[in-house]
Amino acid sequence: MADRQDLRPPTQVLTRGFDPSLSVGSARPAVFRSSTYVFPSPEAAERAFDLVAGRAQPDSGEQPDLIYSRFNHPNAEILEERLVPLETGAHAALVFNSGMAAIMTALFTFARPGQSILYTVPIYGGTQHLIEDFLSTLGIGGIPVEAGRTGEMDSAIRSAKDLAIVLIETPANPTIVMTDIRHATDAVAHLKPKPLVMVDNTLLGPTFQHPLQLGADLSLYSATKYLSGLSDFIAGAAIASDPKLIRQMRSKRNLFGNILQPDECWMLEGRLPTVTLRMNRSSKNAERIAVRLANHPKISRVLYPTLFTDPEQLQIARNQCDFPGGMLSIDLRGGKKAAFEFLRSLRIARNAVSLGGVETLVCHPKTTTHSGFTEEEFAAAGVTDGLVRISIGIEDWRDLMADFEQALDLI
Repeated sequence: MADRQDLRPPTQVLTRGFDPSLSVGSARPAVFRSSTYVFPSPEAAERAFDLVAGRAQPDSGEQPDLIYSRFNHPNAEILEERLVPLETGAHAALVFNSGMAAIMTALFTFARPGQSILYTVPIYGGTQHLIEDFLSTLGIGGIPVEAGRTGEMDSAIRSAKDLAIVLIETPANPTIVMTDIRHATDAVAHLKPKPLVMVDNTLLGPTFQHPLQLGADLSLYSATKYLSGLSDFIAGAAIASDPKLIRQMRSKRNLFGNILQPDECWMLEGRLPTVTLRMNRSSKNAERIAVRLANHPKISRVLYPTLFTDPEQLQIARNQCDFPGGMLSIDLRGGKKAAFEFLRSLRIARNAVSLGGVETLVCHPKTTTHSGFTEEEFAAAGVTDGLVRISIGIEDWRDLMADFEQALDLI
């Protein structure tokens, strides 16, 4: 009953993957804090290790026995089952102890020395450092392409040596520039072997943007953000339409030991039913605020999907996104000094990194989240001295607007 495929996603996310009879009739899953699990027989233990090591494949409908919590545990299994219906087109998911763990595991699983990874910029600073400063030492090349530049991406794909992965962050953080996912998947479709297209879907997914429906192979998340929504723990996720990709990543997760722990799995699973509610509220708030800030004399530009003027960006947003989301950035006249004065004067919005929480968070990317960039990288990414990134929460938008206006008045 709980895993019926004819049920709609809001119902599946509350019913899928959990049998109350296995938790003494509890209506909600318990937290399983066990490190190891007892086998019903030596044969079952042998079978479980063959499966986890990849020496055997599970039979249809087979649920492998649990072994050890570094490999899997009940709370991870329940959470992964309930992530699937949230991501349109998904059939399997895997959870990690951070968004960077999800990205790292994906890149290590599917890229080899001598191959290359094409990635859009700007991209989360940790992702860029992983590719440029670490994977490069292992012989895996990185090819940066400016976000939203479809022609440049086509050219880079054609000229790339042994391309293994196309990694897209869209909208780009913090400039909100969008990259055409469908175009990227079409551009690699003829290559042999075909590179995997991975999308960091943290800023708009899973509610407003659906990469797997657009042909992407993996949808990656910092689940710390909108999936969790309360800024109180760290988590990551990888979601795919092809379960084989998740099985390959699981073997690496077993090796690295970066599975999400039971307590955090339990907390995150309980918040999944409210993801759409929270994201809808923050998106409505953000759109109202962005429109009103766009004409403020102390702001040179507001970066937000409904305010795009570039025809290609407008077309991508129209084709790719259901709603514009809760993230926006403003570029203040007066550069860093004005940005710092604005941040210092806020009373409701909080000067903190991260995003996607129910509270509004505001930061200065050039000195925080993207501070490791060179001046050339800042220029290419469009990260200026006056740029302030805003993650709009679910407060009353009128209170937030008043807070932004009084802070702007003090510059």
